[in-house]
This record gives sequence, C-alpha cells and structure tokens, in this order.
Amino acid sequence: MYRFSNTVIGFLNLFTLLGSIPIIGGGLWMARSSTTCESFLQTPLLVIGFVILIVSLAGFIGACFNVAWALWVYLLVMLVLIGTLLSFTIFGFVVTSRGGGVPVPGRVYKEYRLQDYSPWLRDRIKDPGYWRTIRSCILGSKTCSKLALWTPLDYLERDMTPIQSGCCKPPTSCNYGVAAMMAQDADCFRWNNVANFLCYECDSCKAGVLEHVRRDWHKLSVLNVVVLVFLISFYSIGCCAFRNSRRSETDHPYGENRITKIKPRWDFYWYVVEMVVRQERSALLDEALSLCVTGSVNMAPYCVLLVCEVGGLKANIPENSWLVIK
Repeated sequence: MYRFSNTVIGFLNLFTLLGSIPIIGGGLWMARSSTTCESFLQTPLLVIGFVILIVSLAGFIGACFNVAWALWVYLLVMLVLIGTLLSFTIFGFVVTSRGGGVPVPGRVYKEYRLQDYSPWLRDRIKDPGYWRTIRSCILGSKTCSKLALWTPLDYLERDMTPIQSGCCKPPTSCNYGVAAMMAQDADCFRWNNVANFLCYECDSCKAGVLEHVRRDWHKLSVLNVVVLVFLISFYSIGCCAFRNSRRSETDHPYGENRITKIKPRWDFYWYVVEMVVRQERSALLDEALSLCVTGSVNMAPYCVLLVCEVGGLKANIPENSWLVIK
C-alpha cells in the first residue's frame, strides 16, 4: 500500500497527458479554419489543453520519480482548479436558473423572450461585437435555410429549435394584414424576408440563442459536479503520493516513528529534570534498603521511615529483616 497512491496518480496523469494532445491539436486546427464559429472556440480549447498538459506532466513526474516539488506544484494547481471549477459551477447554476420558452397556442414549438433571462446573459448578448460573431455563426450554419421548404402545416405540427423559433420567423403574434398599424411586438417591425436579414436583429433571436446557451450550460454544470468529485478524489490520492515522496527523500522507512519538530515542547526540560531526580532518589532508597536488610539495630527508626517511603517494596525484604526492624 506504500506505493499504491503513487501508481494510481501516475497512471491517471499519463491518461490525461495523452488526452490533452488531441485538445491542443483541435485548437490549432480551428485556428487555421476560416469559419468564424470555429475560430471563436480556439482560445478556450488551447488554454484548457495546455493547462491539462502541464498539470498532468507535473503529476506524472512527481508520482513516478518521487519528485516532491513536482507533486507540490501539481497539488497547488489542482487546488486552484478545484476552486475555480466550483465557483464556475455555482455561477452556472445561478445564471441558468431563469429562462425557458413560452408555449404558443396551436403550435408545437415555443417562443422565447429576452427579458426572461438573467441580466448577465442579457448584457452579454446585447454587446454589438459579441452579437456580430453569433450572427455570423448562425448564418454560416444555414439553420434557417432548413425551414425554406416548410409548408404552413409544418409550422403547426413540427417543432423548432430555440434559434429557429427566434431567428428564422417573426413572432407568431405579428399581424401584417389590415391591422398592421396596431401596437405590436417590436420584433414584428424588425422582420425582413431577405435571407441574410430575416429576424437576426430581433430580441427573440437573441433570446433563442440564450436558450440554447442556457441548456448547454446547465448540462455542463451537471457534468462539472461529476468532474469535481473526481478531482477531489485525485487530490486526496495526490496528497498521499506527496507524503510518500517526502518520506523517500529523507530515506526514512515507512511506518517508523521520527522526530517531526526541531524544537521540543516547553515542558520537555522539566520532564528531563524530574526523571533525573527520580533516578537519584531511587538509587538512595535502594542503598538505604540494603542497610536495613543487613539487620542493623541502630538503623531501625530509619528503616520504619523507609518502609513507609517505599511501600510496595516490603514484599521484597526477607522476613527475618522485618523482625529486626520491628
């Protein structure tokens, strides 16, 4: 069991080390791609890939070669990673707690309203630079072109994704007939039949994107809880491996006691003095007892005191000696 924790940490970090290589390769491949959506994800992938690579390498070297400082770096980074992931998970659950679609009477799909989502998500999606990137992604994915062949009956019987519901059609409540001048949703006036415009500037389109993000983020938060359980387990095993590495550096055999403090406790010196006094007192009592055992009458008064002093030693004195003492 002495090297079991080192072996487990070594194998686990070897697997994660090999797993980081495809992540870094995917990020580098996305950097060469001309698609905006793919290049948008390259930075997080590269950061995650290199962090996993460095942490796994430090843990593998420290566990397999008993390098204490490498395991110390590994445990420190793991502690920061656990804290960051825990904060991110809590934040994800808080952000994704609001939202969801509104049922449309007579329709299978739902429609989404921007005001139903958390303020942080709304402020993020309203940023012009961020929205331009998302809009380019939607256009590049050709999500709305799939609805071009739909019949009116399909709109009644078929379901839509949140992005299709918000970006590829006007809100169902819009009326473009005789009563078009009546007060309607602002998105009704943002709608355009041109394929490159449609309802991409509508609040319903932004709400559809947020709903898609909310669902994915909620799933990711649930996954993060599972990952946190594994990380905490790895951290506990890593602490055992770090202790083993420190023990191997000092050439101290496993299971043997050793002094762990440079300076003794405050009462150590009093304890030493007391032990010395007891030893001297015991030697004096032994010498006096030997005189009593010889049967000297002049020592009788002192022997009585000696008997009271030593107490339990009475059984070790010959019987004829006590007659002298009495």
